[in-house]
Amino acid sequence: MLLLIVVFITILFVVFGIFAVLLRPEKTQTEMDRRLTTFAIVRADPVKLDVLKLSLVQTENATTFRWVENLIGQKQWAKKLGLLILQSHSSTTIDKVLITMLVAALGVGSLAFWLTTLWFVSLGAVLLAAYLPIAWLRIKRQRRLDAFNAALPDCIETCARSLRAGHSIVSSIDIVSEQSVEPAKEEFREVFKKQNYGLPLRDALEQMLERMPSSDLRVLVTGILVQKDTGGNLAEIMDRIALVIRDRIRIAGEVRTHTAQGRLTGWILVLLPLVLMLVINLLNPGYSSILFTDALGRRMLYVGLTLLIVGGLLIRKIVKGIEV
Repeated sequence: MLLLIVVFITILFVVFGIFAVLLRPEKTQTEMDRRLTTFAIVRADPVKLDVLKLSLVQTENATTFRWVENLIGQKQWAKKLGLLILQSHSSTTIDKVLITMLVAALGVGSLAFWLTTLWFVSLGAVLLAAYLPIAWLRIKRQRRLDAFNAALPDCIETCARSLRAGHSIVSSIDIVSEQSVEPAKEEFREVFKKQNYGLPLRDALEQMLERMPSSDLRVLVTGILVQKDTGGNLAEIMDRIALVIRDRIRIAGEVRTHTAQGRLTGWILVLLPLVLMLVINLLNPGYSSILFTDALGRRMLYVGLTLLIVGGLLIRKIVKGIEV
């Protein structure tokens, strides 16, 4: 019976994959729909535009499974998931992520229950498999954010030099979008394009903050908006912001160097029992076979693996807290 369930879930996964490939919209049609929707919203009310709704246009219009979109509606968690997809700059959509989570959870959970016959192990496997797409999006977002933060000081200095040469702030942003590297190049280009479409500069910058949740970028946007309201030498303000950001990056690198020992300790504590078990079984085959054949041994093995994972997460949390 359990084998039939596994076969059914496998077939279900294949069928969903085929439908996802056949029903996905063309890239040109998706881009056209996104631009038309953006233009309509901006033309309707460019001042009171909801930043989050406009940011989610890119993901909501590329929906493949409409019934999933109708099911989730406008729920808050769906908006957060859409914002995560937008910030990770992924080509996927909310419905595809949810279906992938569901299929992965069912498949991995059934396989884990078939191998272990333990409900708590199966539940942990279900939760882990369901979280994997979210973890993938978070990793993509963090990599994109790190690349943006690394390129931001050069962008600010380029913008400051353009201001000293007599360009306006909008023209300076255009110059940055041409001379910078990805992903900063694309983000500043998007600000320039939306400002040309008629969106106020304040709203365009706030939307960039939604797409790129960087604390360094927030400092830059705050400085630009404050100077716009109160006046002052914007080029000098940007030079100081760039200097502060470079110092923060340098200090963060030094802190990361000093916490390298803690990260290495975490890896050693997690991997050492597994490596020792492998080495002992190579030297003395069958030494730990009772852990896999006996019911109590399997339970001890599962508890040990759980404790290793919890310990590794705790060490990671401590090291991350120090780095912050």
